[in-house]
Amino acid sequence: MTTTRTGEVKRVTKETNVHVKINLDGTGVADCSTGIPFLDHMLDQLASHGLFDVYVKAKGDTHIDDHHSNEDIALAIGTALLEALGDRKGINRFGHFTAPLDEAAVEVVLDLSGRPHLSCDLSISTERVGTYDTQLVEHFFQSLVNTSGMTLHIRQLAGKNSHHIIEATFKAFARALRQATEYDLRRRGTVPSIIH
Repeated sequence: MTTTRTGEVKRVTKETNVHVKINLDGTGVADCSTGIPFLDHMLDQLASHGLFDVYVKAKGDTHIDDHHSNEDIALAIGTALLEALGDRKGINRFGHFTAPLDEAAVEVVLDLSGRPHLSCDLSISTERVGTYDTQLVEHFFQSLVNTSGMTLHIRQLAGKNSHHIIEATFKAFARALRQATEYDLRRRGTVPSIIH
């Protein structure tokens, strides 16, 4: 259990070139340059509140829109997470956290089950935050779920400001993921029930 759990993925398509590294046993260091300023800010929250070291470098066709970069970055993060988790022996597996940000509050429940599923209930009133298309938030998490094999439920409890809602989502996700990936010492290195 003392081995550092890391994952690294390079994903190259016609539209994007993405390099992701994640350390689940890090200290919250973020080095993210995606070409999408708001997404960089959200990935910083993932690192800071999950205490993961997150490195993301991406170049994509953002002159068209952010869709391909947003998707491929999330797919790469999910794949890196899957690699970092390894055999998952001794982890909590489940995570649950509710994060407030001023008037907004978002609840995240997740299971590192190996079964991809997303249920996302966010009500974001504006089409953009900065240059970021707010429709891409759900698409980001769907892409991450697809490659990580995670069951993820996101539920907005309150909120009006789009920035606050999205940031609360990423913070709650980071804390729930941190909880799920941490070791349960009483498990003594066994896999928590059936993961498939």
